[in-house]
Amino acid sequence: MSRIGNAIINIPAGTSVELKDGVVTVKGKNAEMTQTVKEGFELKQEDGQLTIVRPSESKEDKALHGLYRALINNMVIGTSEGFKLQLELIGVGYRAASQGQKLDLSLGFSHNIVMELPNEVKVEAVTEKGKNPIINLTSHDNQLLGMIAAKIRSFRKPEPYKGKGIKFVGEIIRRKAGKSA
Repeated sequence: MSRIGNAIINIPAGTSVELKDGVVTVKGKNAEMTQTVKEGFELKQEDGQLTIVRPSESKEDKALHGLYRALINNMVIGTSEGFKLQLELIGVGYRAASQGQKLDLSLGFSHNIVMELPNEVKVEAVTEKGKNPIINLTSHDNQLLGMIAAKIRSFRKPEPYKGKGIKFVGEIIRRKAGKSA
C-alpha cells in the first residue's frame, strides 16, 4: 500500500488539473506545468480534491503511484503559491550580488563565480551590514529550484571545523573539534 500515493491533493481555487493522452497539465495563477504519466493511471477530481488511481498492484505501479502523486502535488503548489529557498553565505569576504538572471558569487577563490540562472528561477541577493549575505531563490518548479540551490551550494560546501561555506537557512552543520594541543 502506497501511503503517499493514496493521499489526497487539495486543489486551490483558480487552479485546474487535467489528464489528456498521458500528460497531466496543471494551470494556476503563477504558471502552467506539464508532466507525463504512465498509461493506465487515472485522476479523479471531486470538490476541489484530487486522487490518483493506479492501474494494478504491480511493484512498479505502486512505486510510480507515490511518485506521480508527489510530482502532481508539487505542480499544484508551485502554480498556485510557488516555492522559496534561502541560502546563507558564511565566511569572511563571502559576497553575493544579483543582476537580473545572473548571480555573482565571491567565495574566496582567485576569481568570482558568475552563474546564469534559467528564466523560471528568480534570484535576489540580500546583504545587510553585520549579517551574512543571503540568496533568495523563488520558482514555480520545485525540482528545478532544488537543483539550482544544490549547484550554488556545491561551489563552497560548509566545512565542519569553522562552518564556513554556503548553507541553507535553518540547516544545522555538524561541527568537529579541532586539533587538541
